[in-house]
Amino acid sequence: MRALRRILGCCAAAIVLVAWTSAPSGPPWISIEHPPSPYDRTTRDAFLLVHAFHHGTPANFPVIGTAEGMVAGKRISRRLEFASSSRTGVYALRKQWPDDGLWTLVISVKQGPQDSVTALVELSPSGTVASVEVPTERRSGWDVPKAVSMRDVDAALRGRAARLAAR
Repeated sequence: MRALRRILGCCAAAIVLVAWTSAPSGPPWISIEHPPSPYDRTTRDAFLLVHAFHHGTPANFPVIGTAEGMVAGKRISRRLEFASSSRTGVYALRKQWPDDGLWTLVISVKQGPQDSVTALVELSPSGTVASVEVPTERRSGWDVPKAVSMRDVDAALRGRAARLAAR
């Protein structure tokens, strides 16, 4: 019985070691493609594409997001749904928010529970992509993803709305 326990213990340790050494190290990355190619049937009619990477390699990491808006002076938040495409690490986002109002898309690639990267996609009043920002910070000589809080997103959205109203 002791020999069997020892063998099982060694097997469990080997499995943990393999899982640990095969887990990706370093943060994920995100890239936004707009406009997407209309020639791929899996992304046709998409508003934009989200590319998920681990370093420079496309990766099928989970993608989550919300559309954060100001419509008629009211703050609105909508959960976004993403569809897989024919390419590794590429997800299609179809339009899921109303035409009126001012919108920012908050899109994150999650490599792990505490390991993500976020793109902030500001939409112009006409609904086109006005800008894309991936907040980063410098750590140990590297630009790495910076955490994005909803408070920061809300403040930026309200500031944009106030500037547009003042024009």
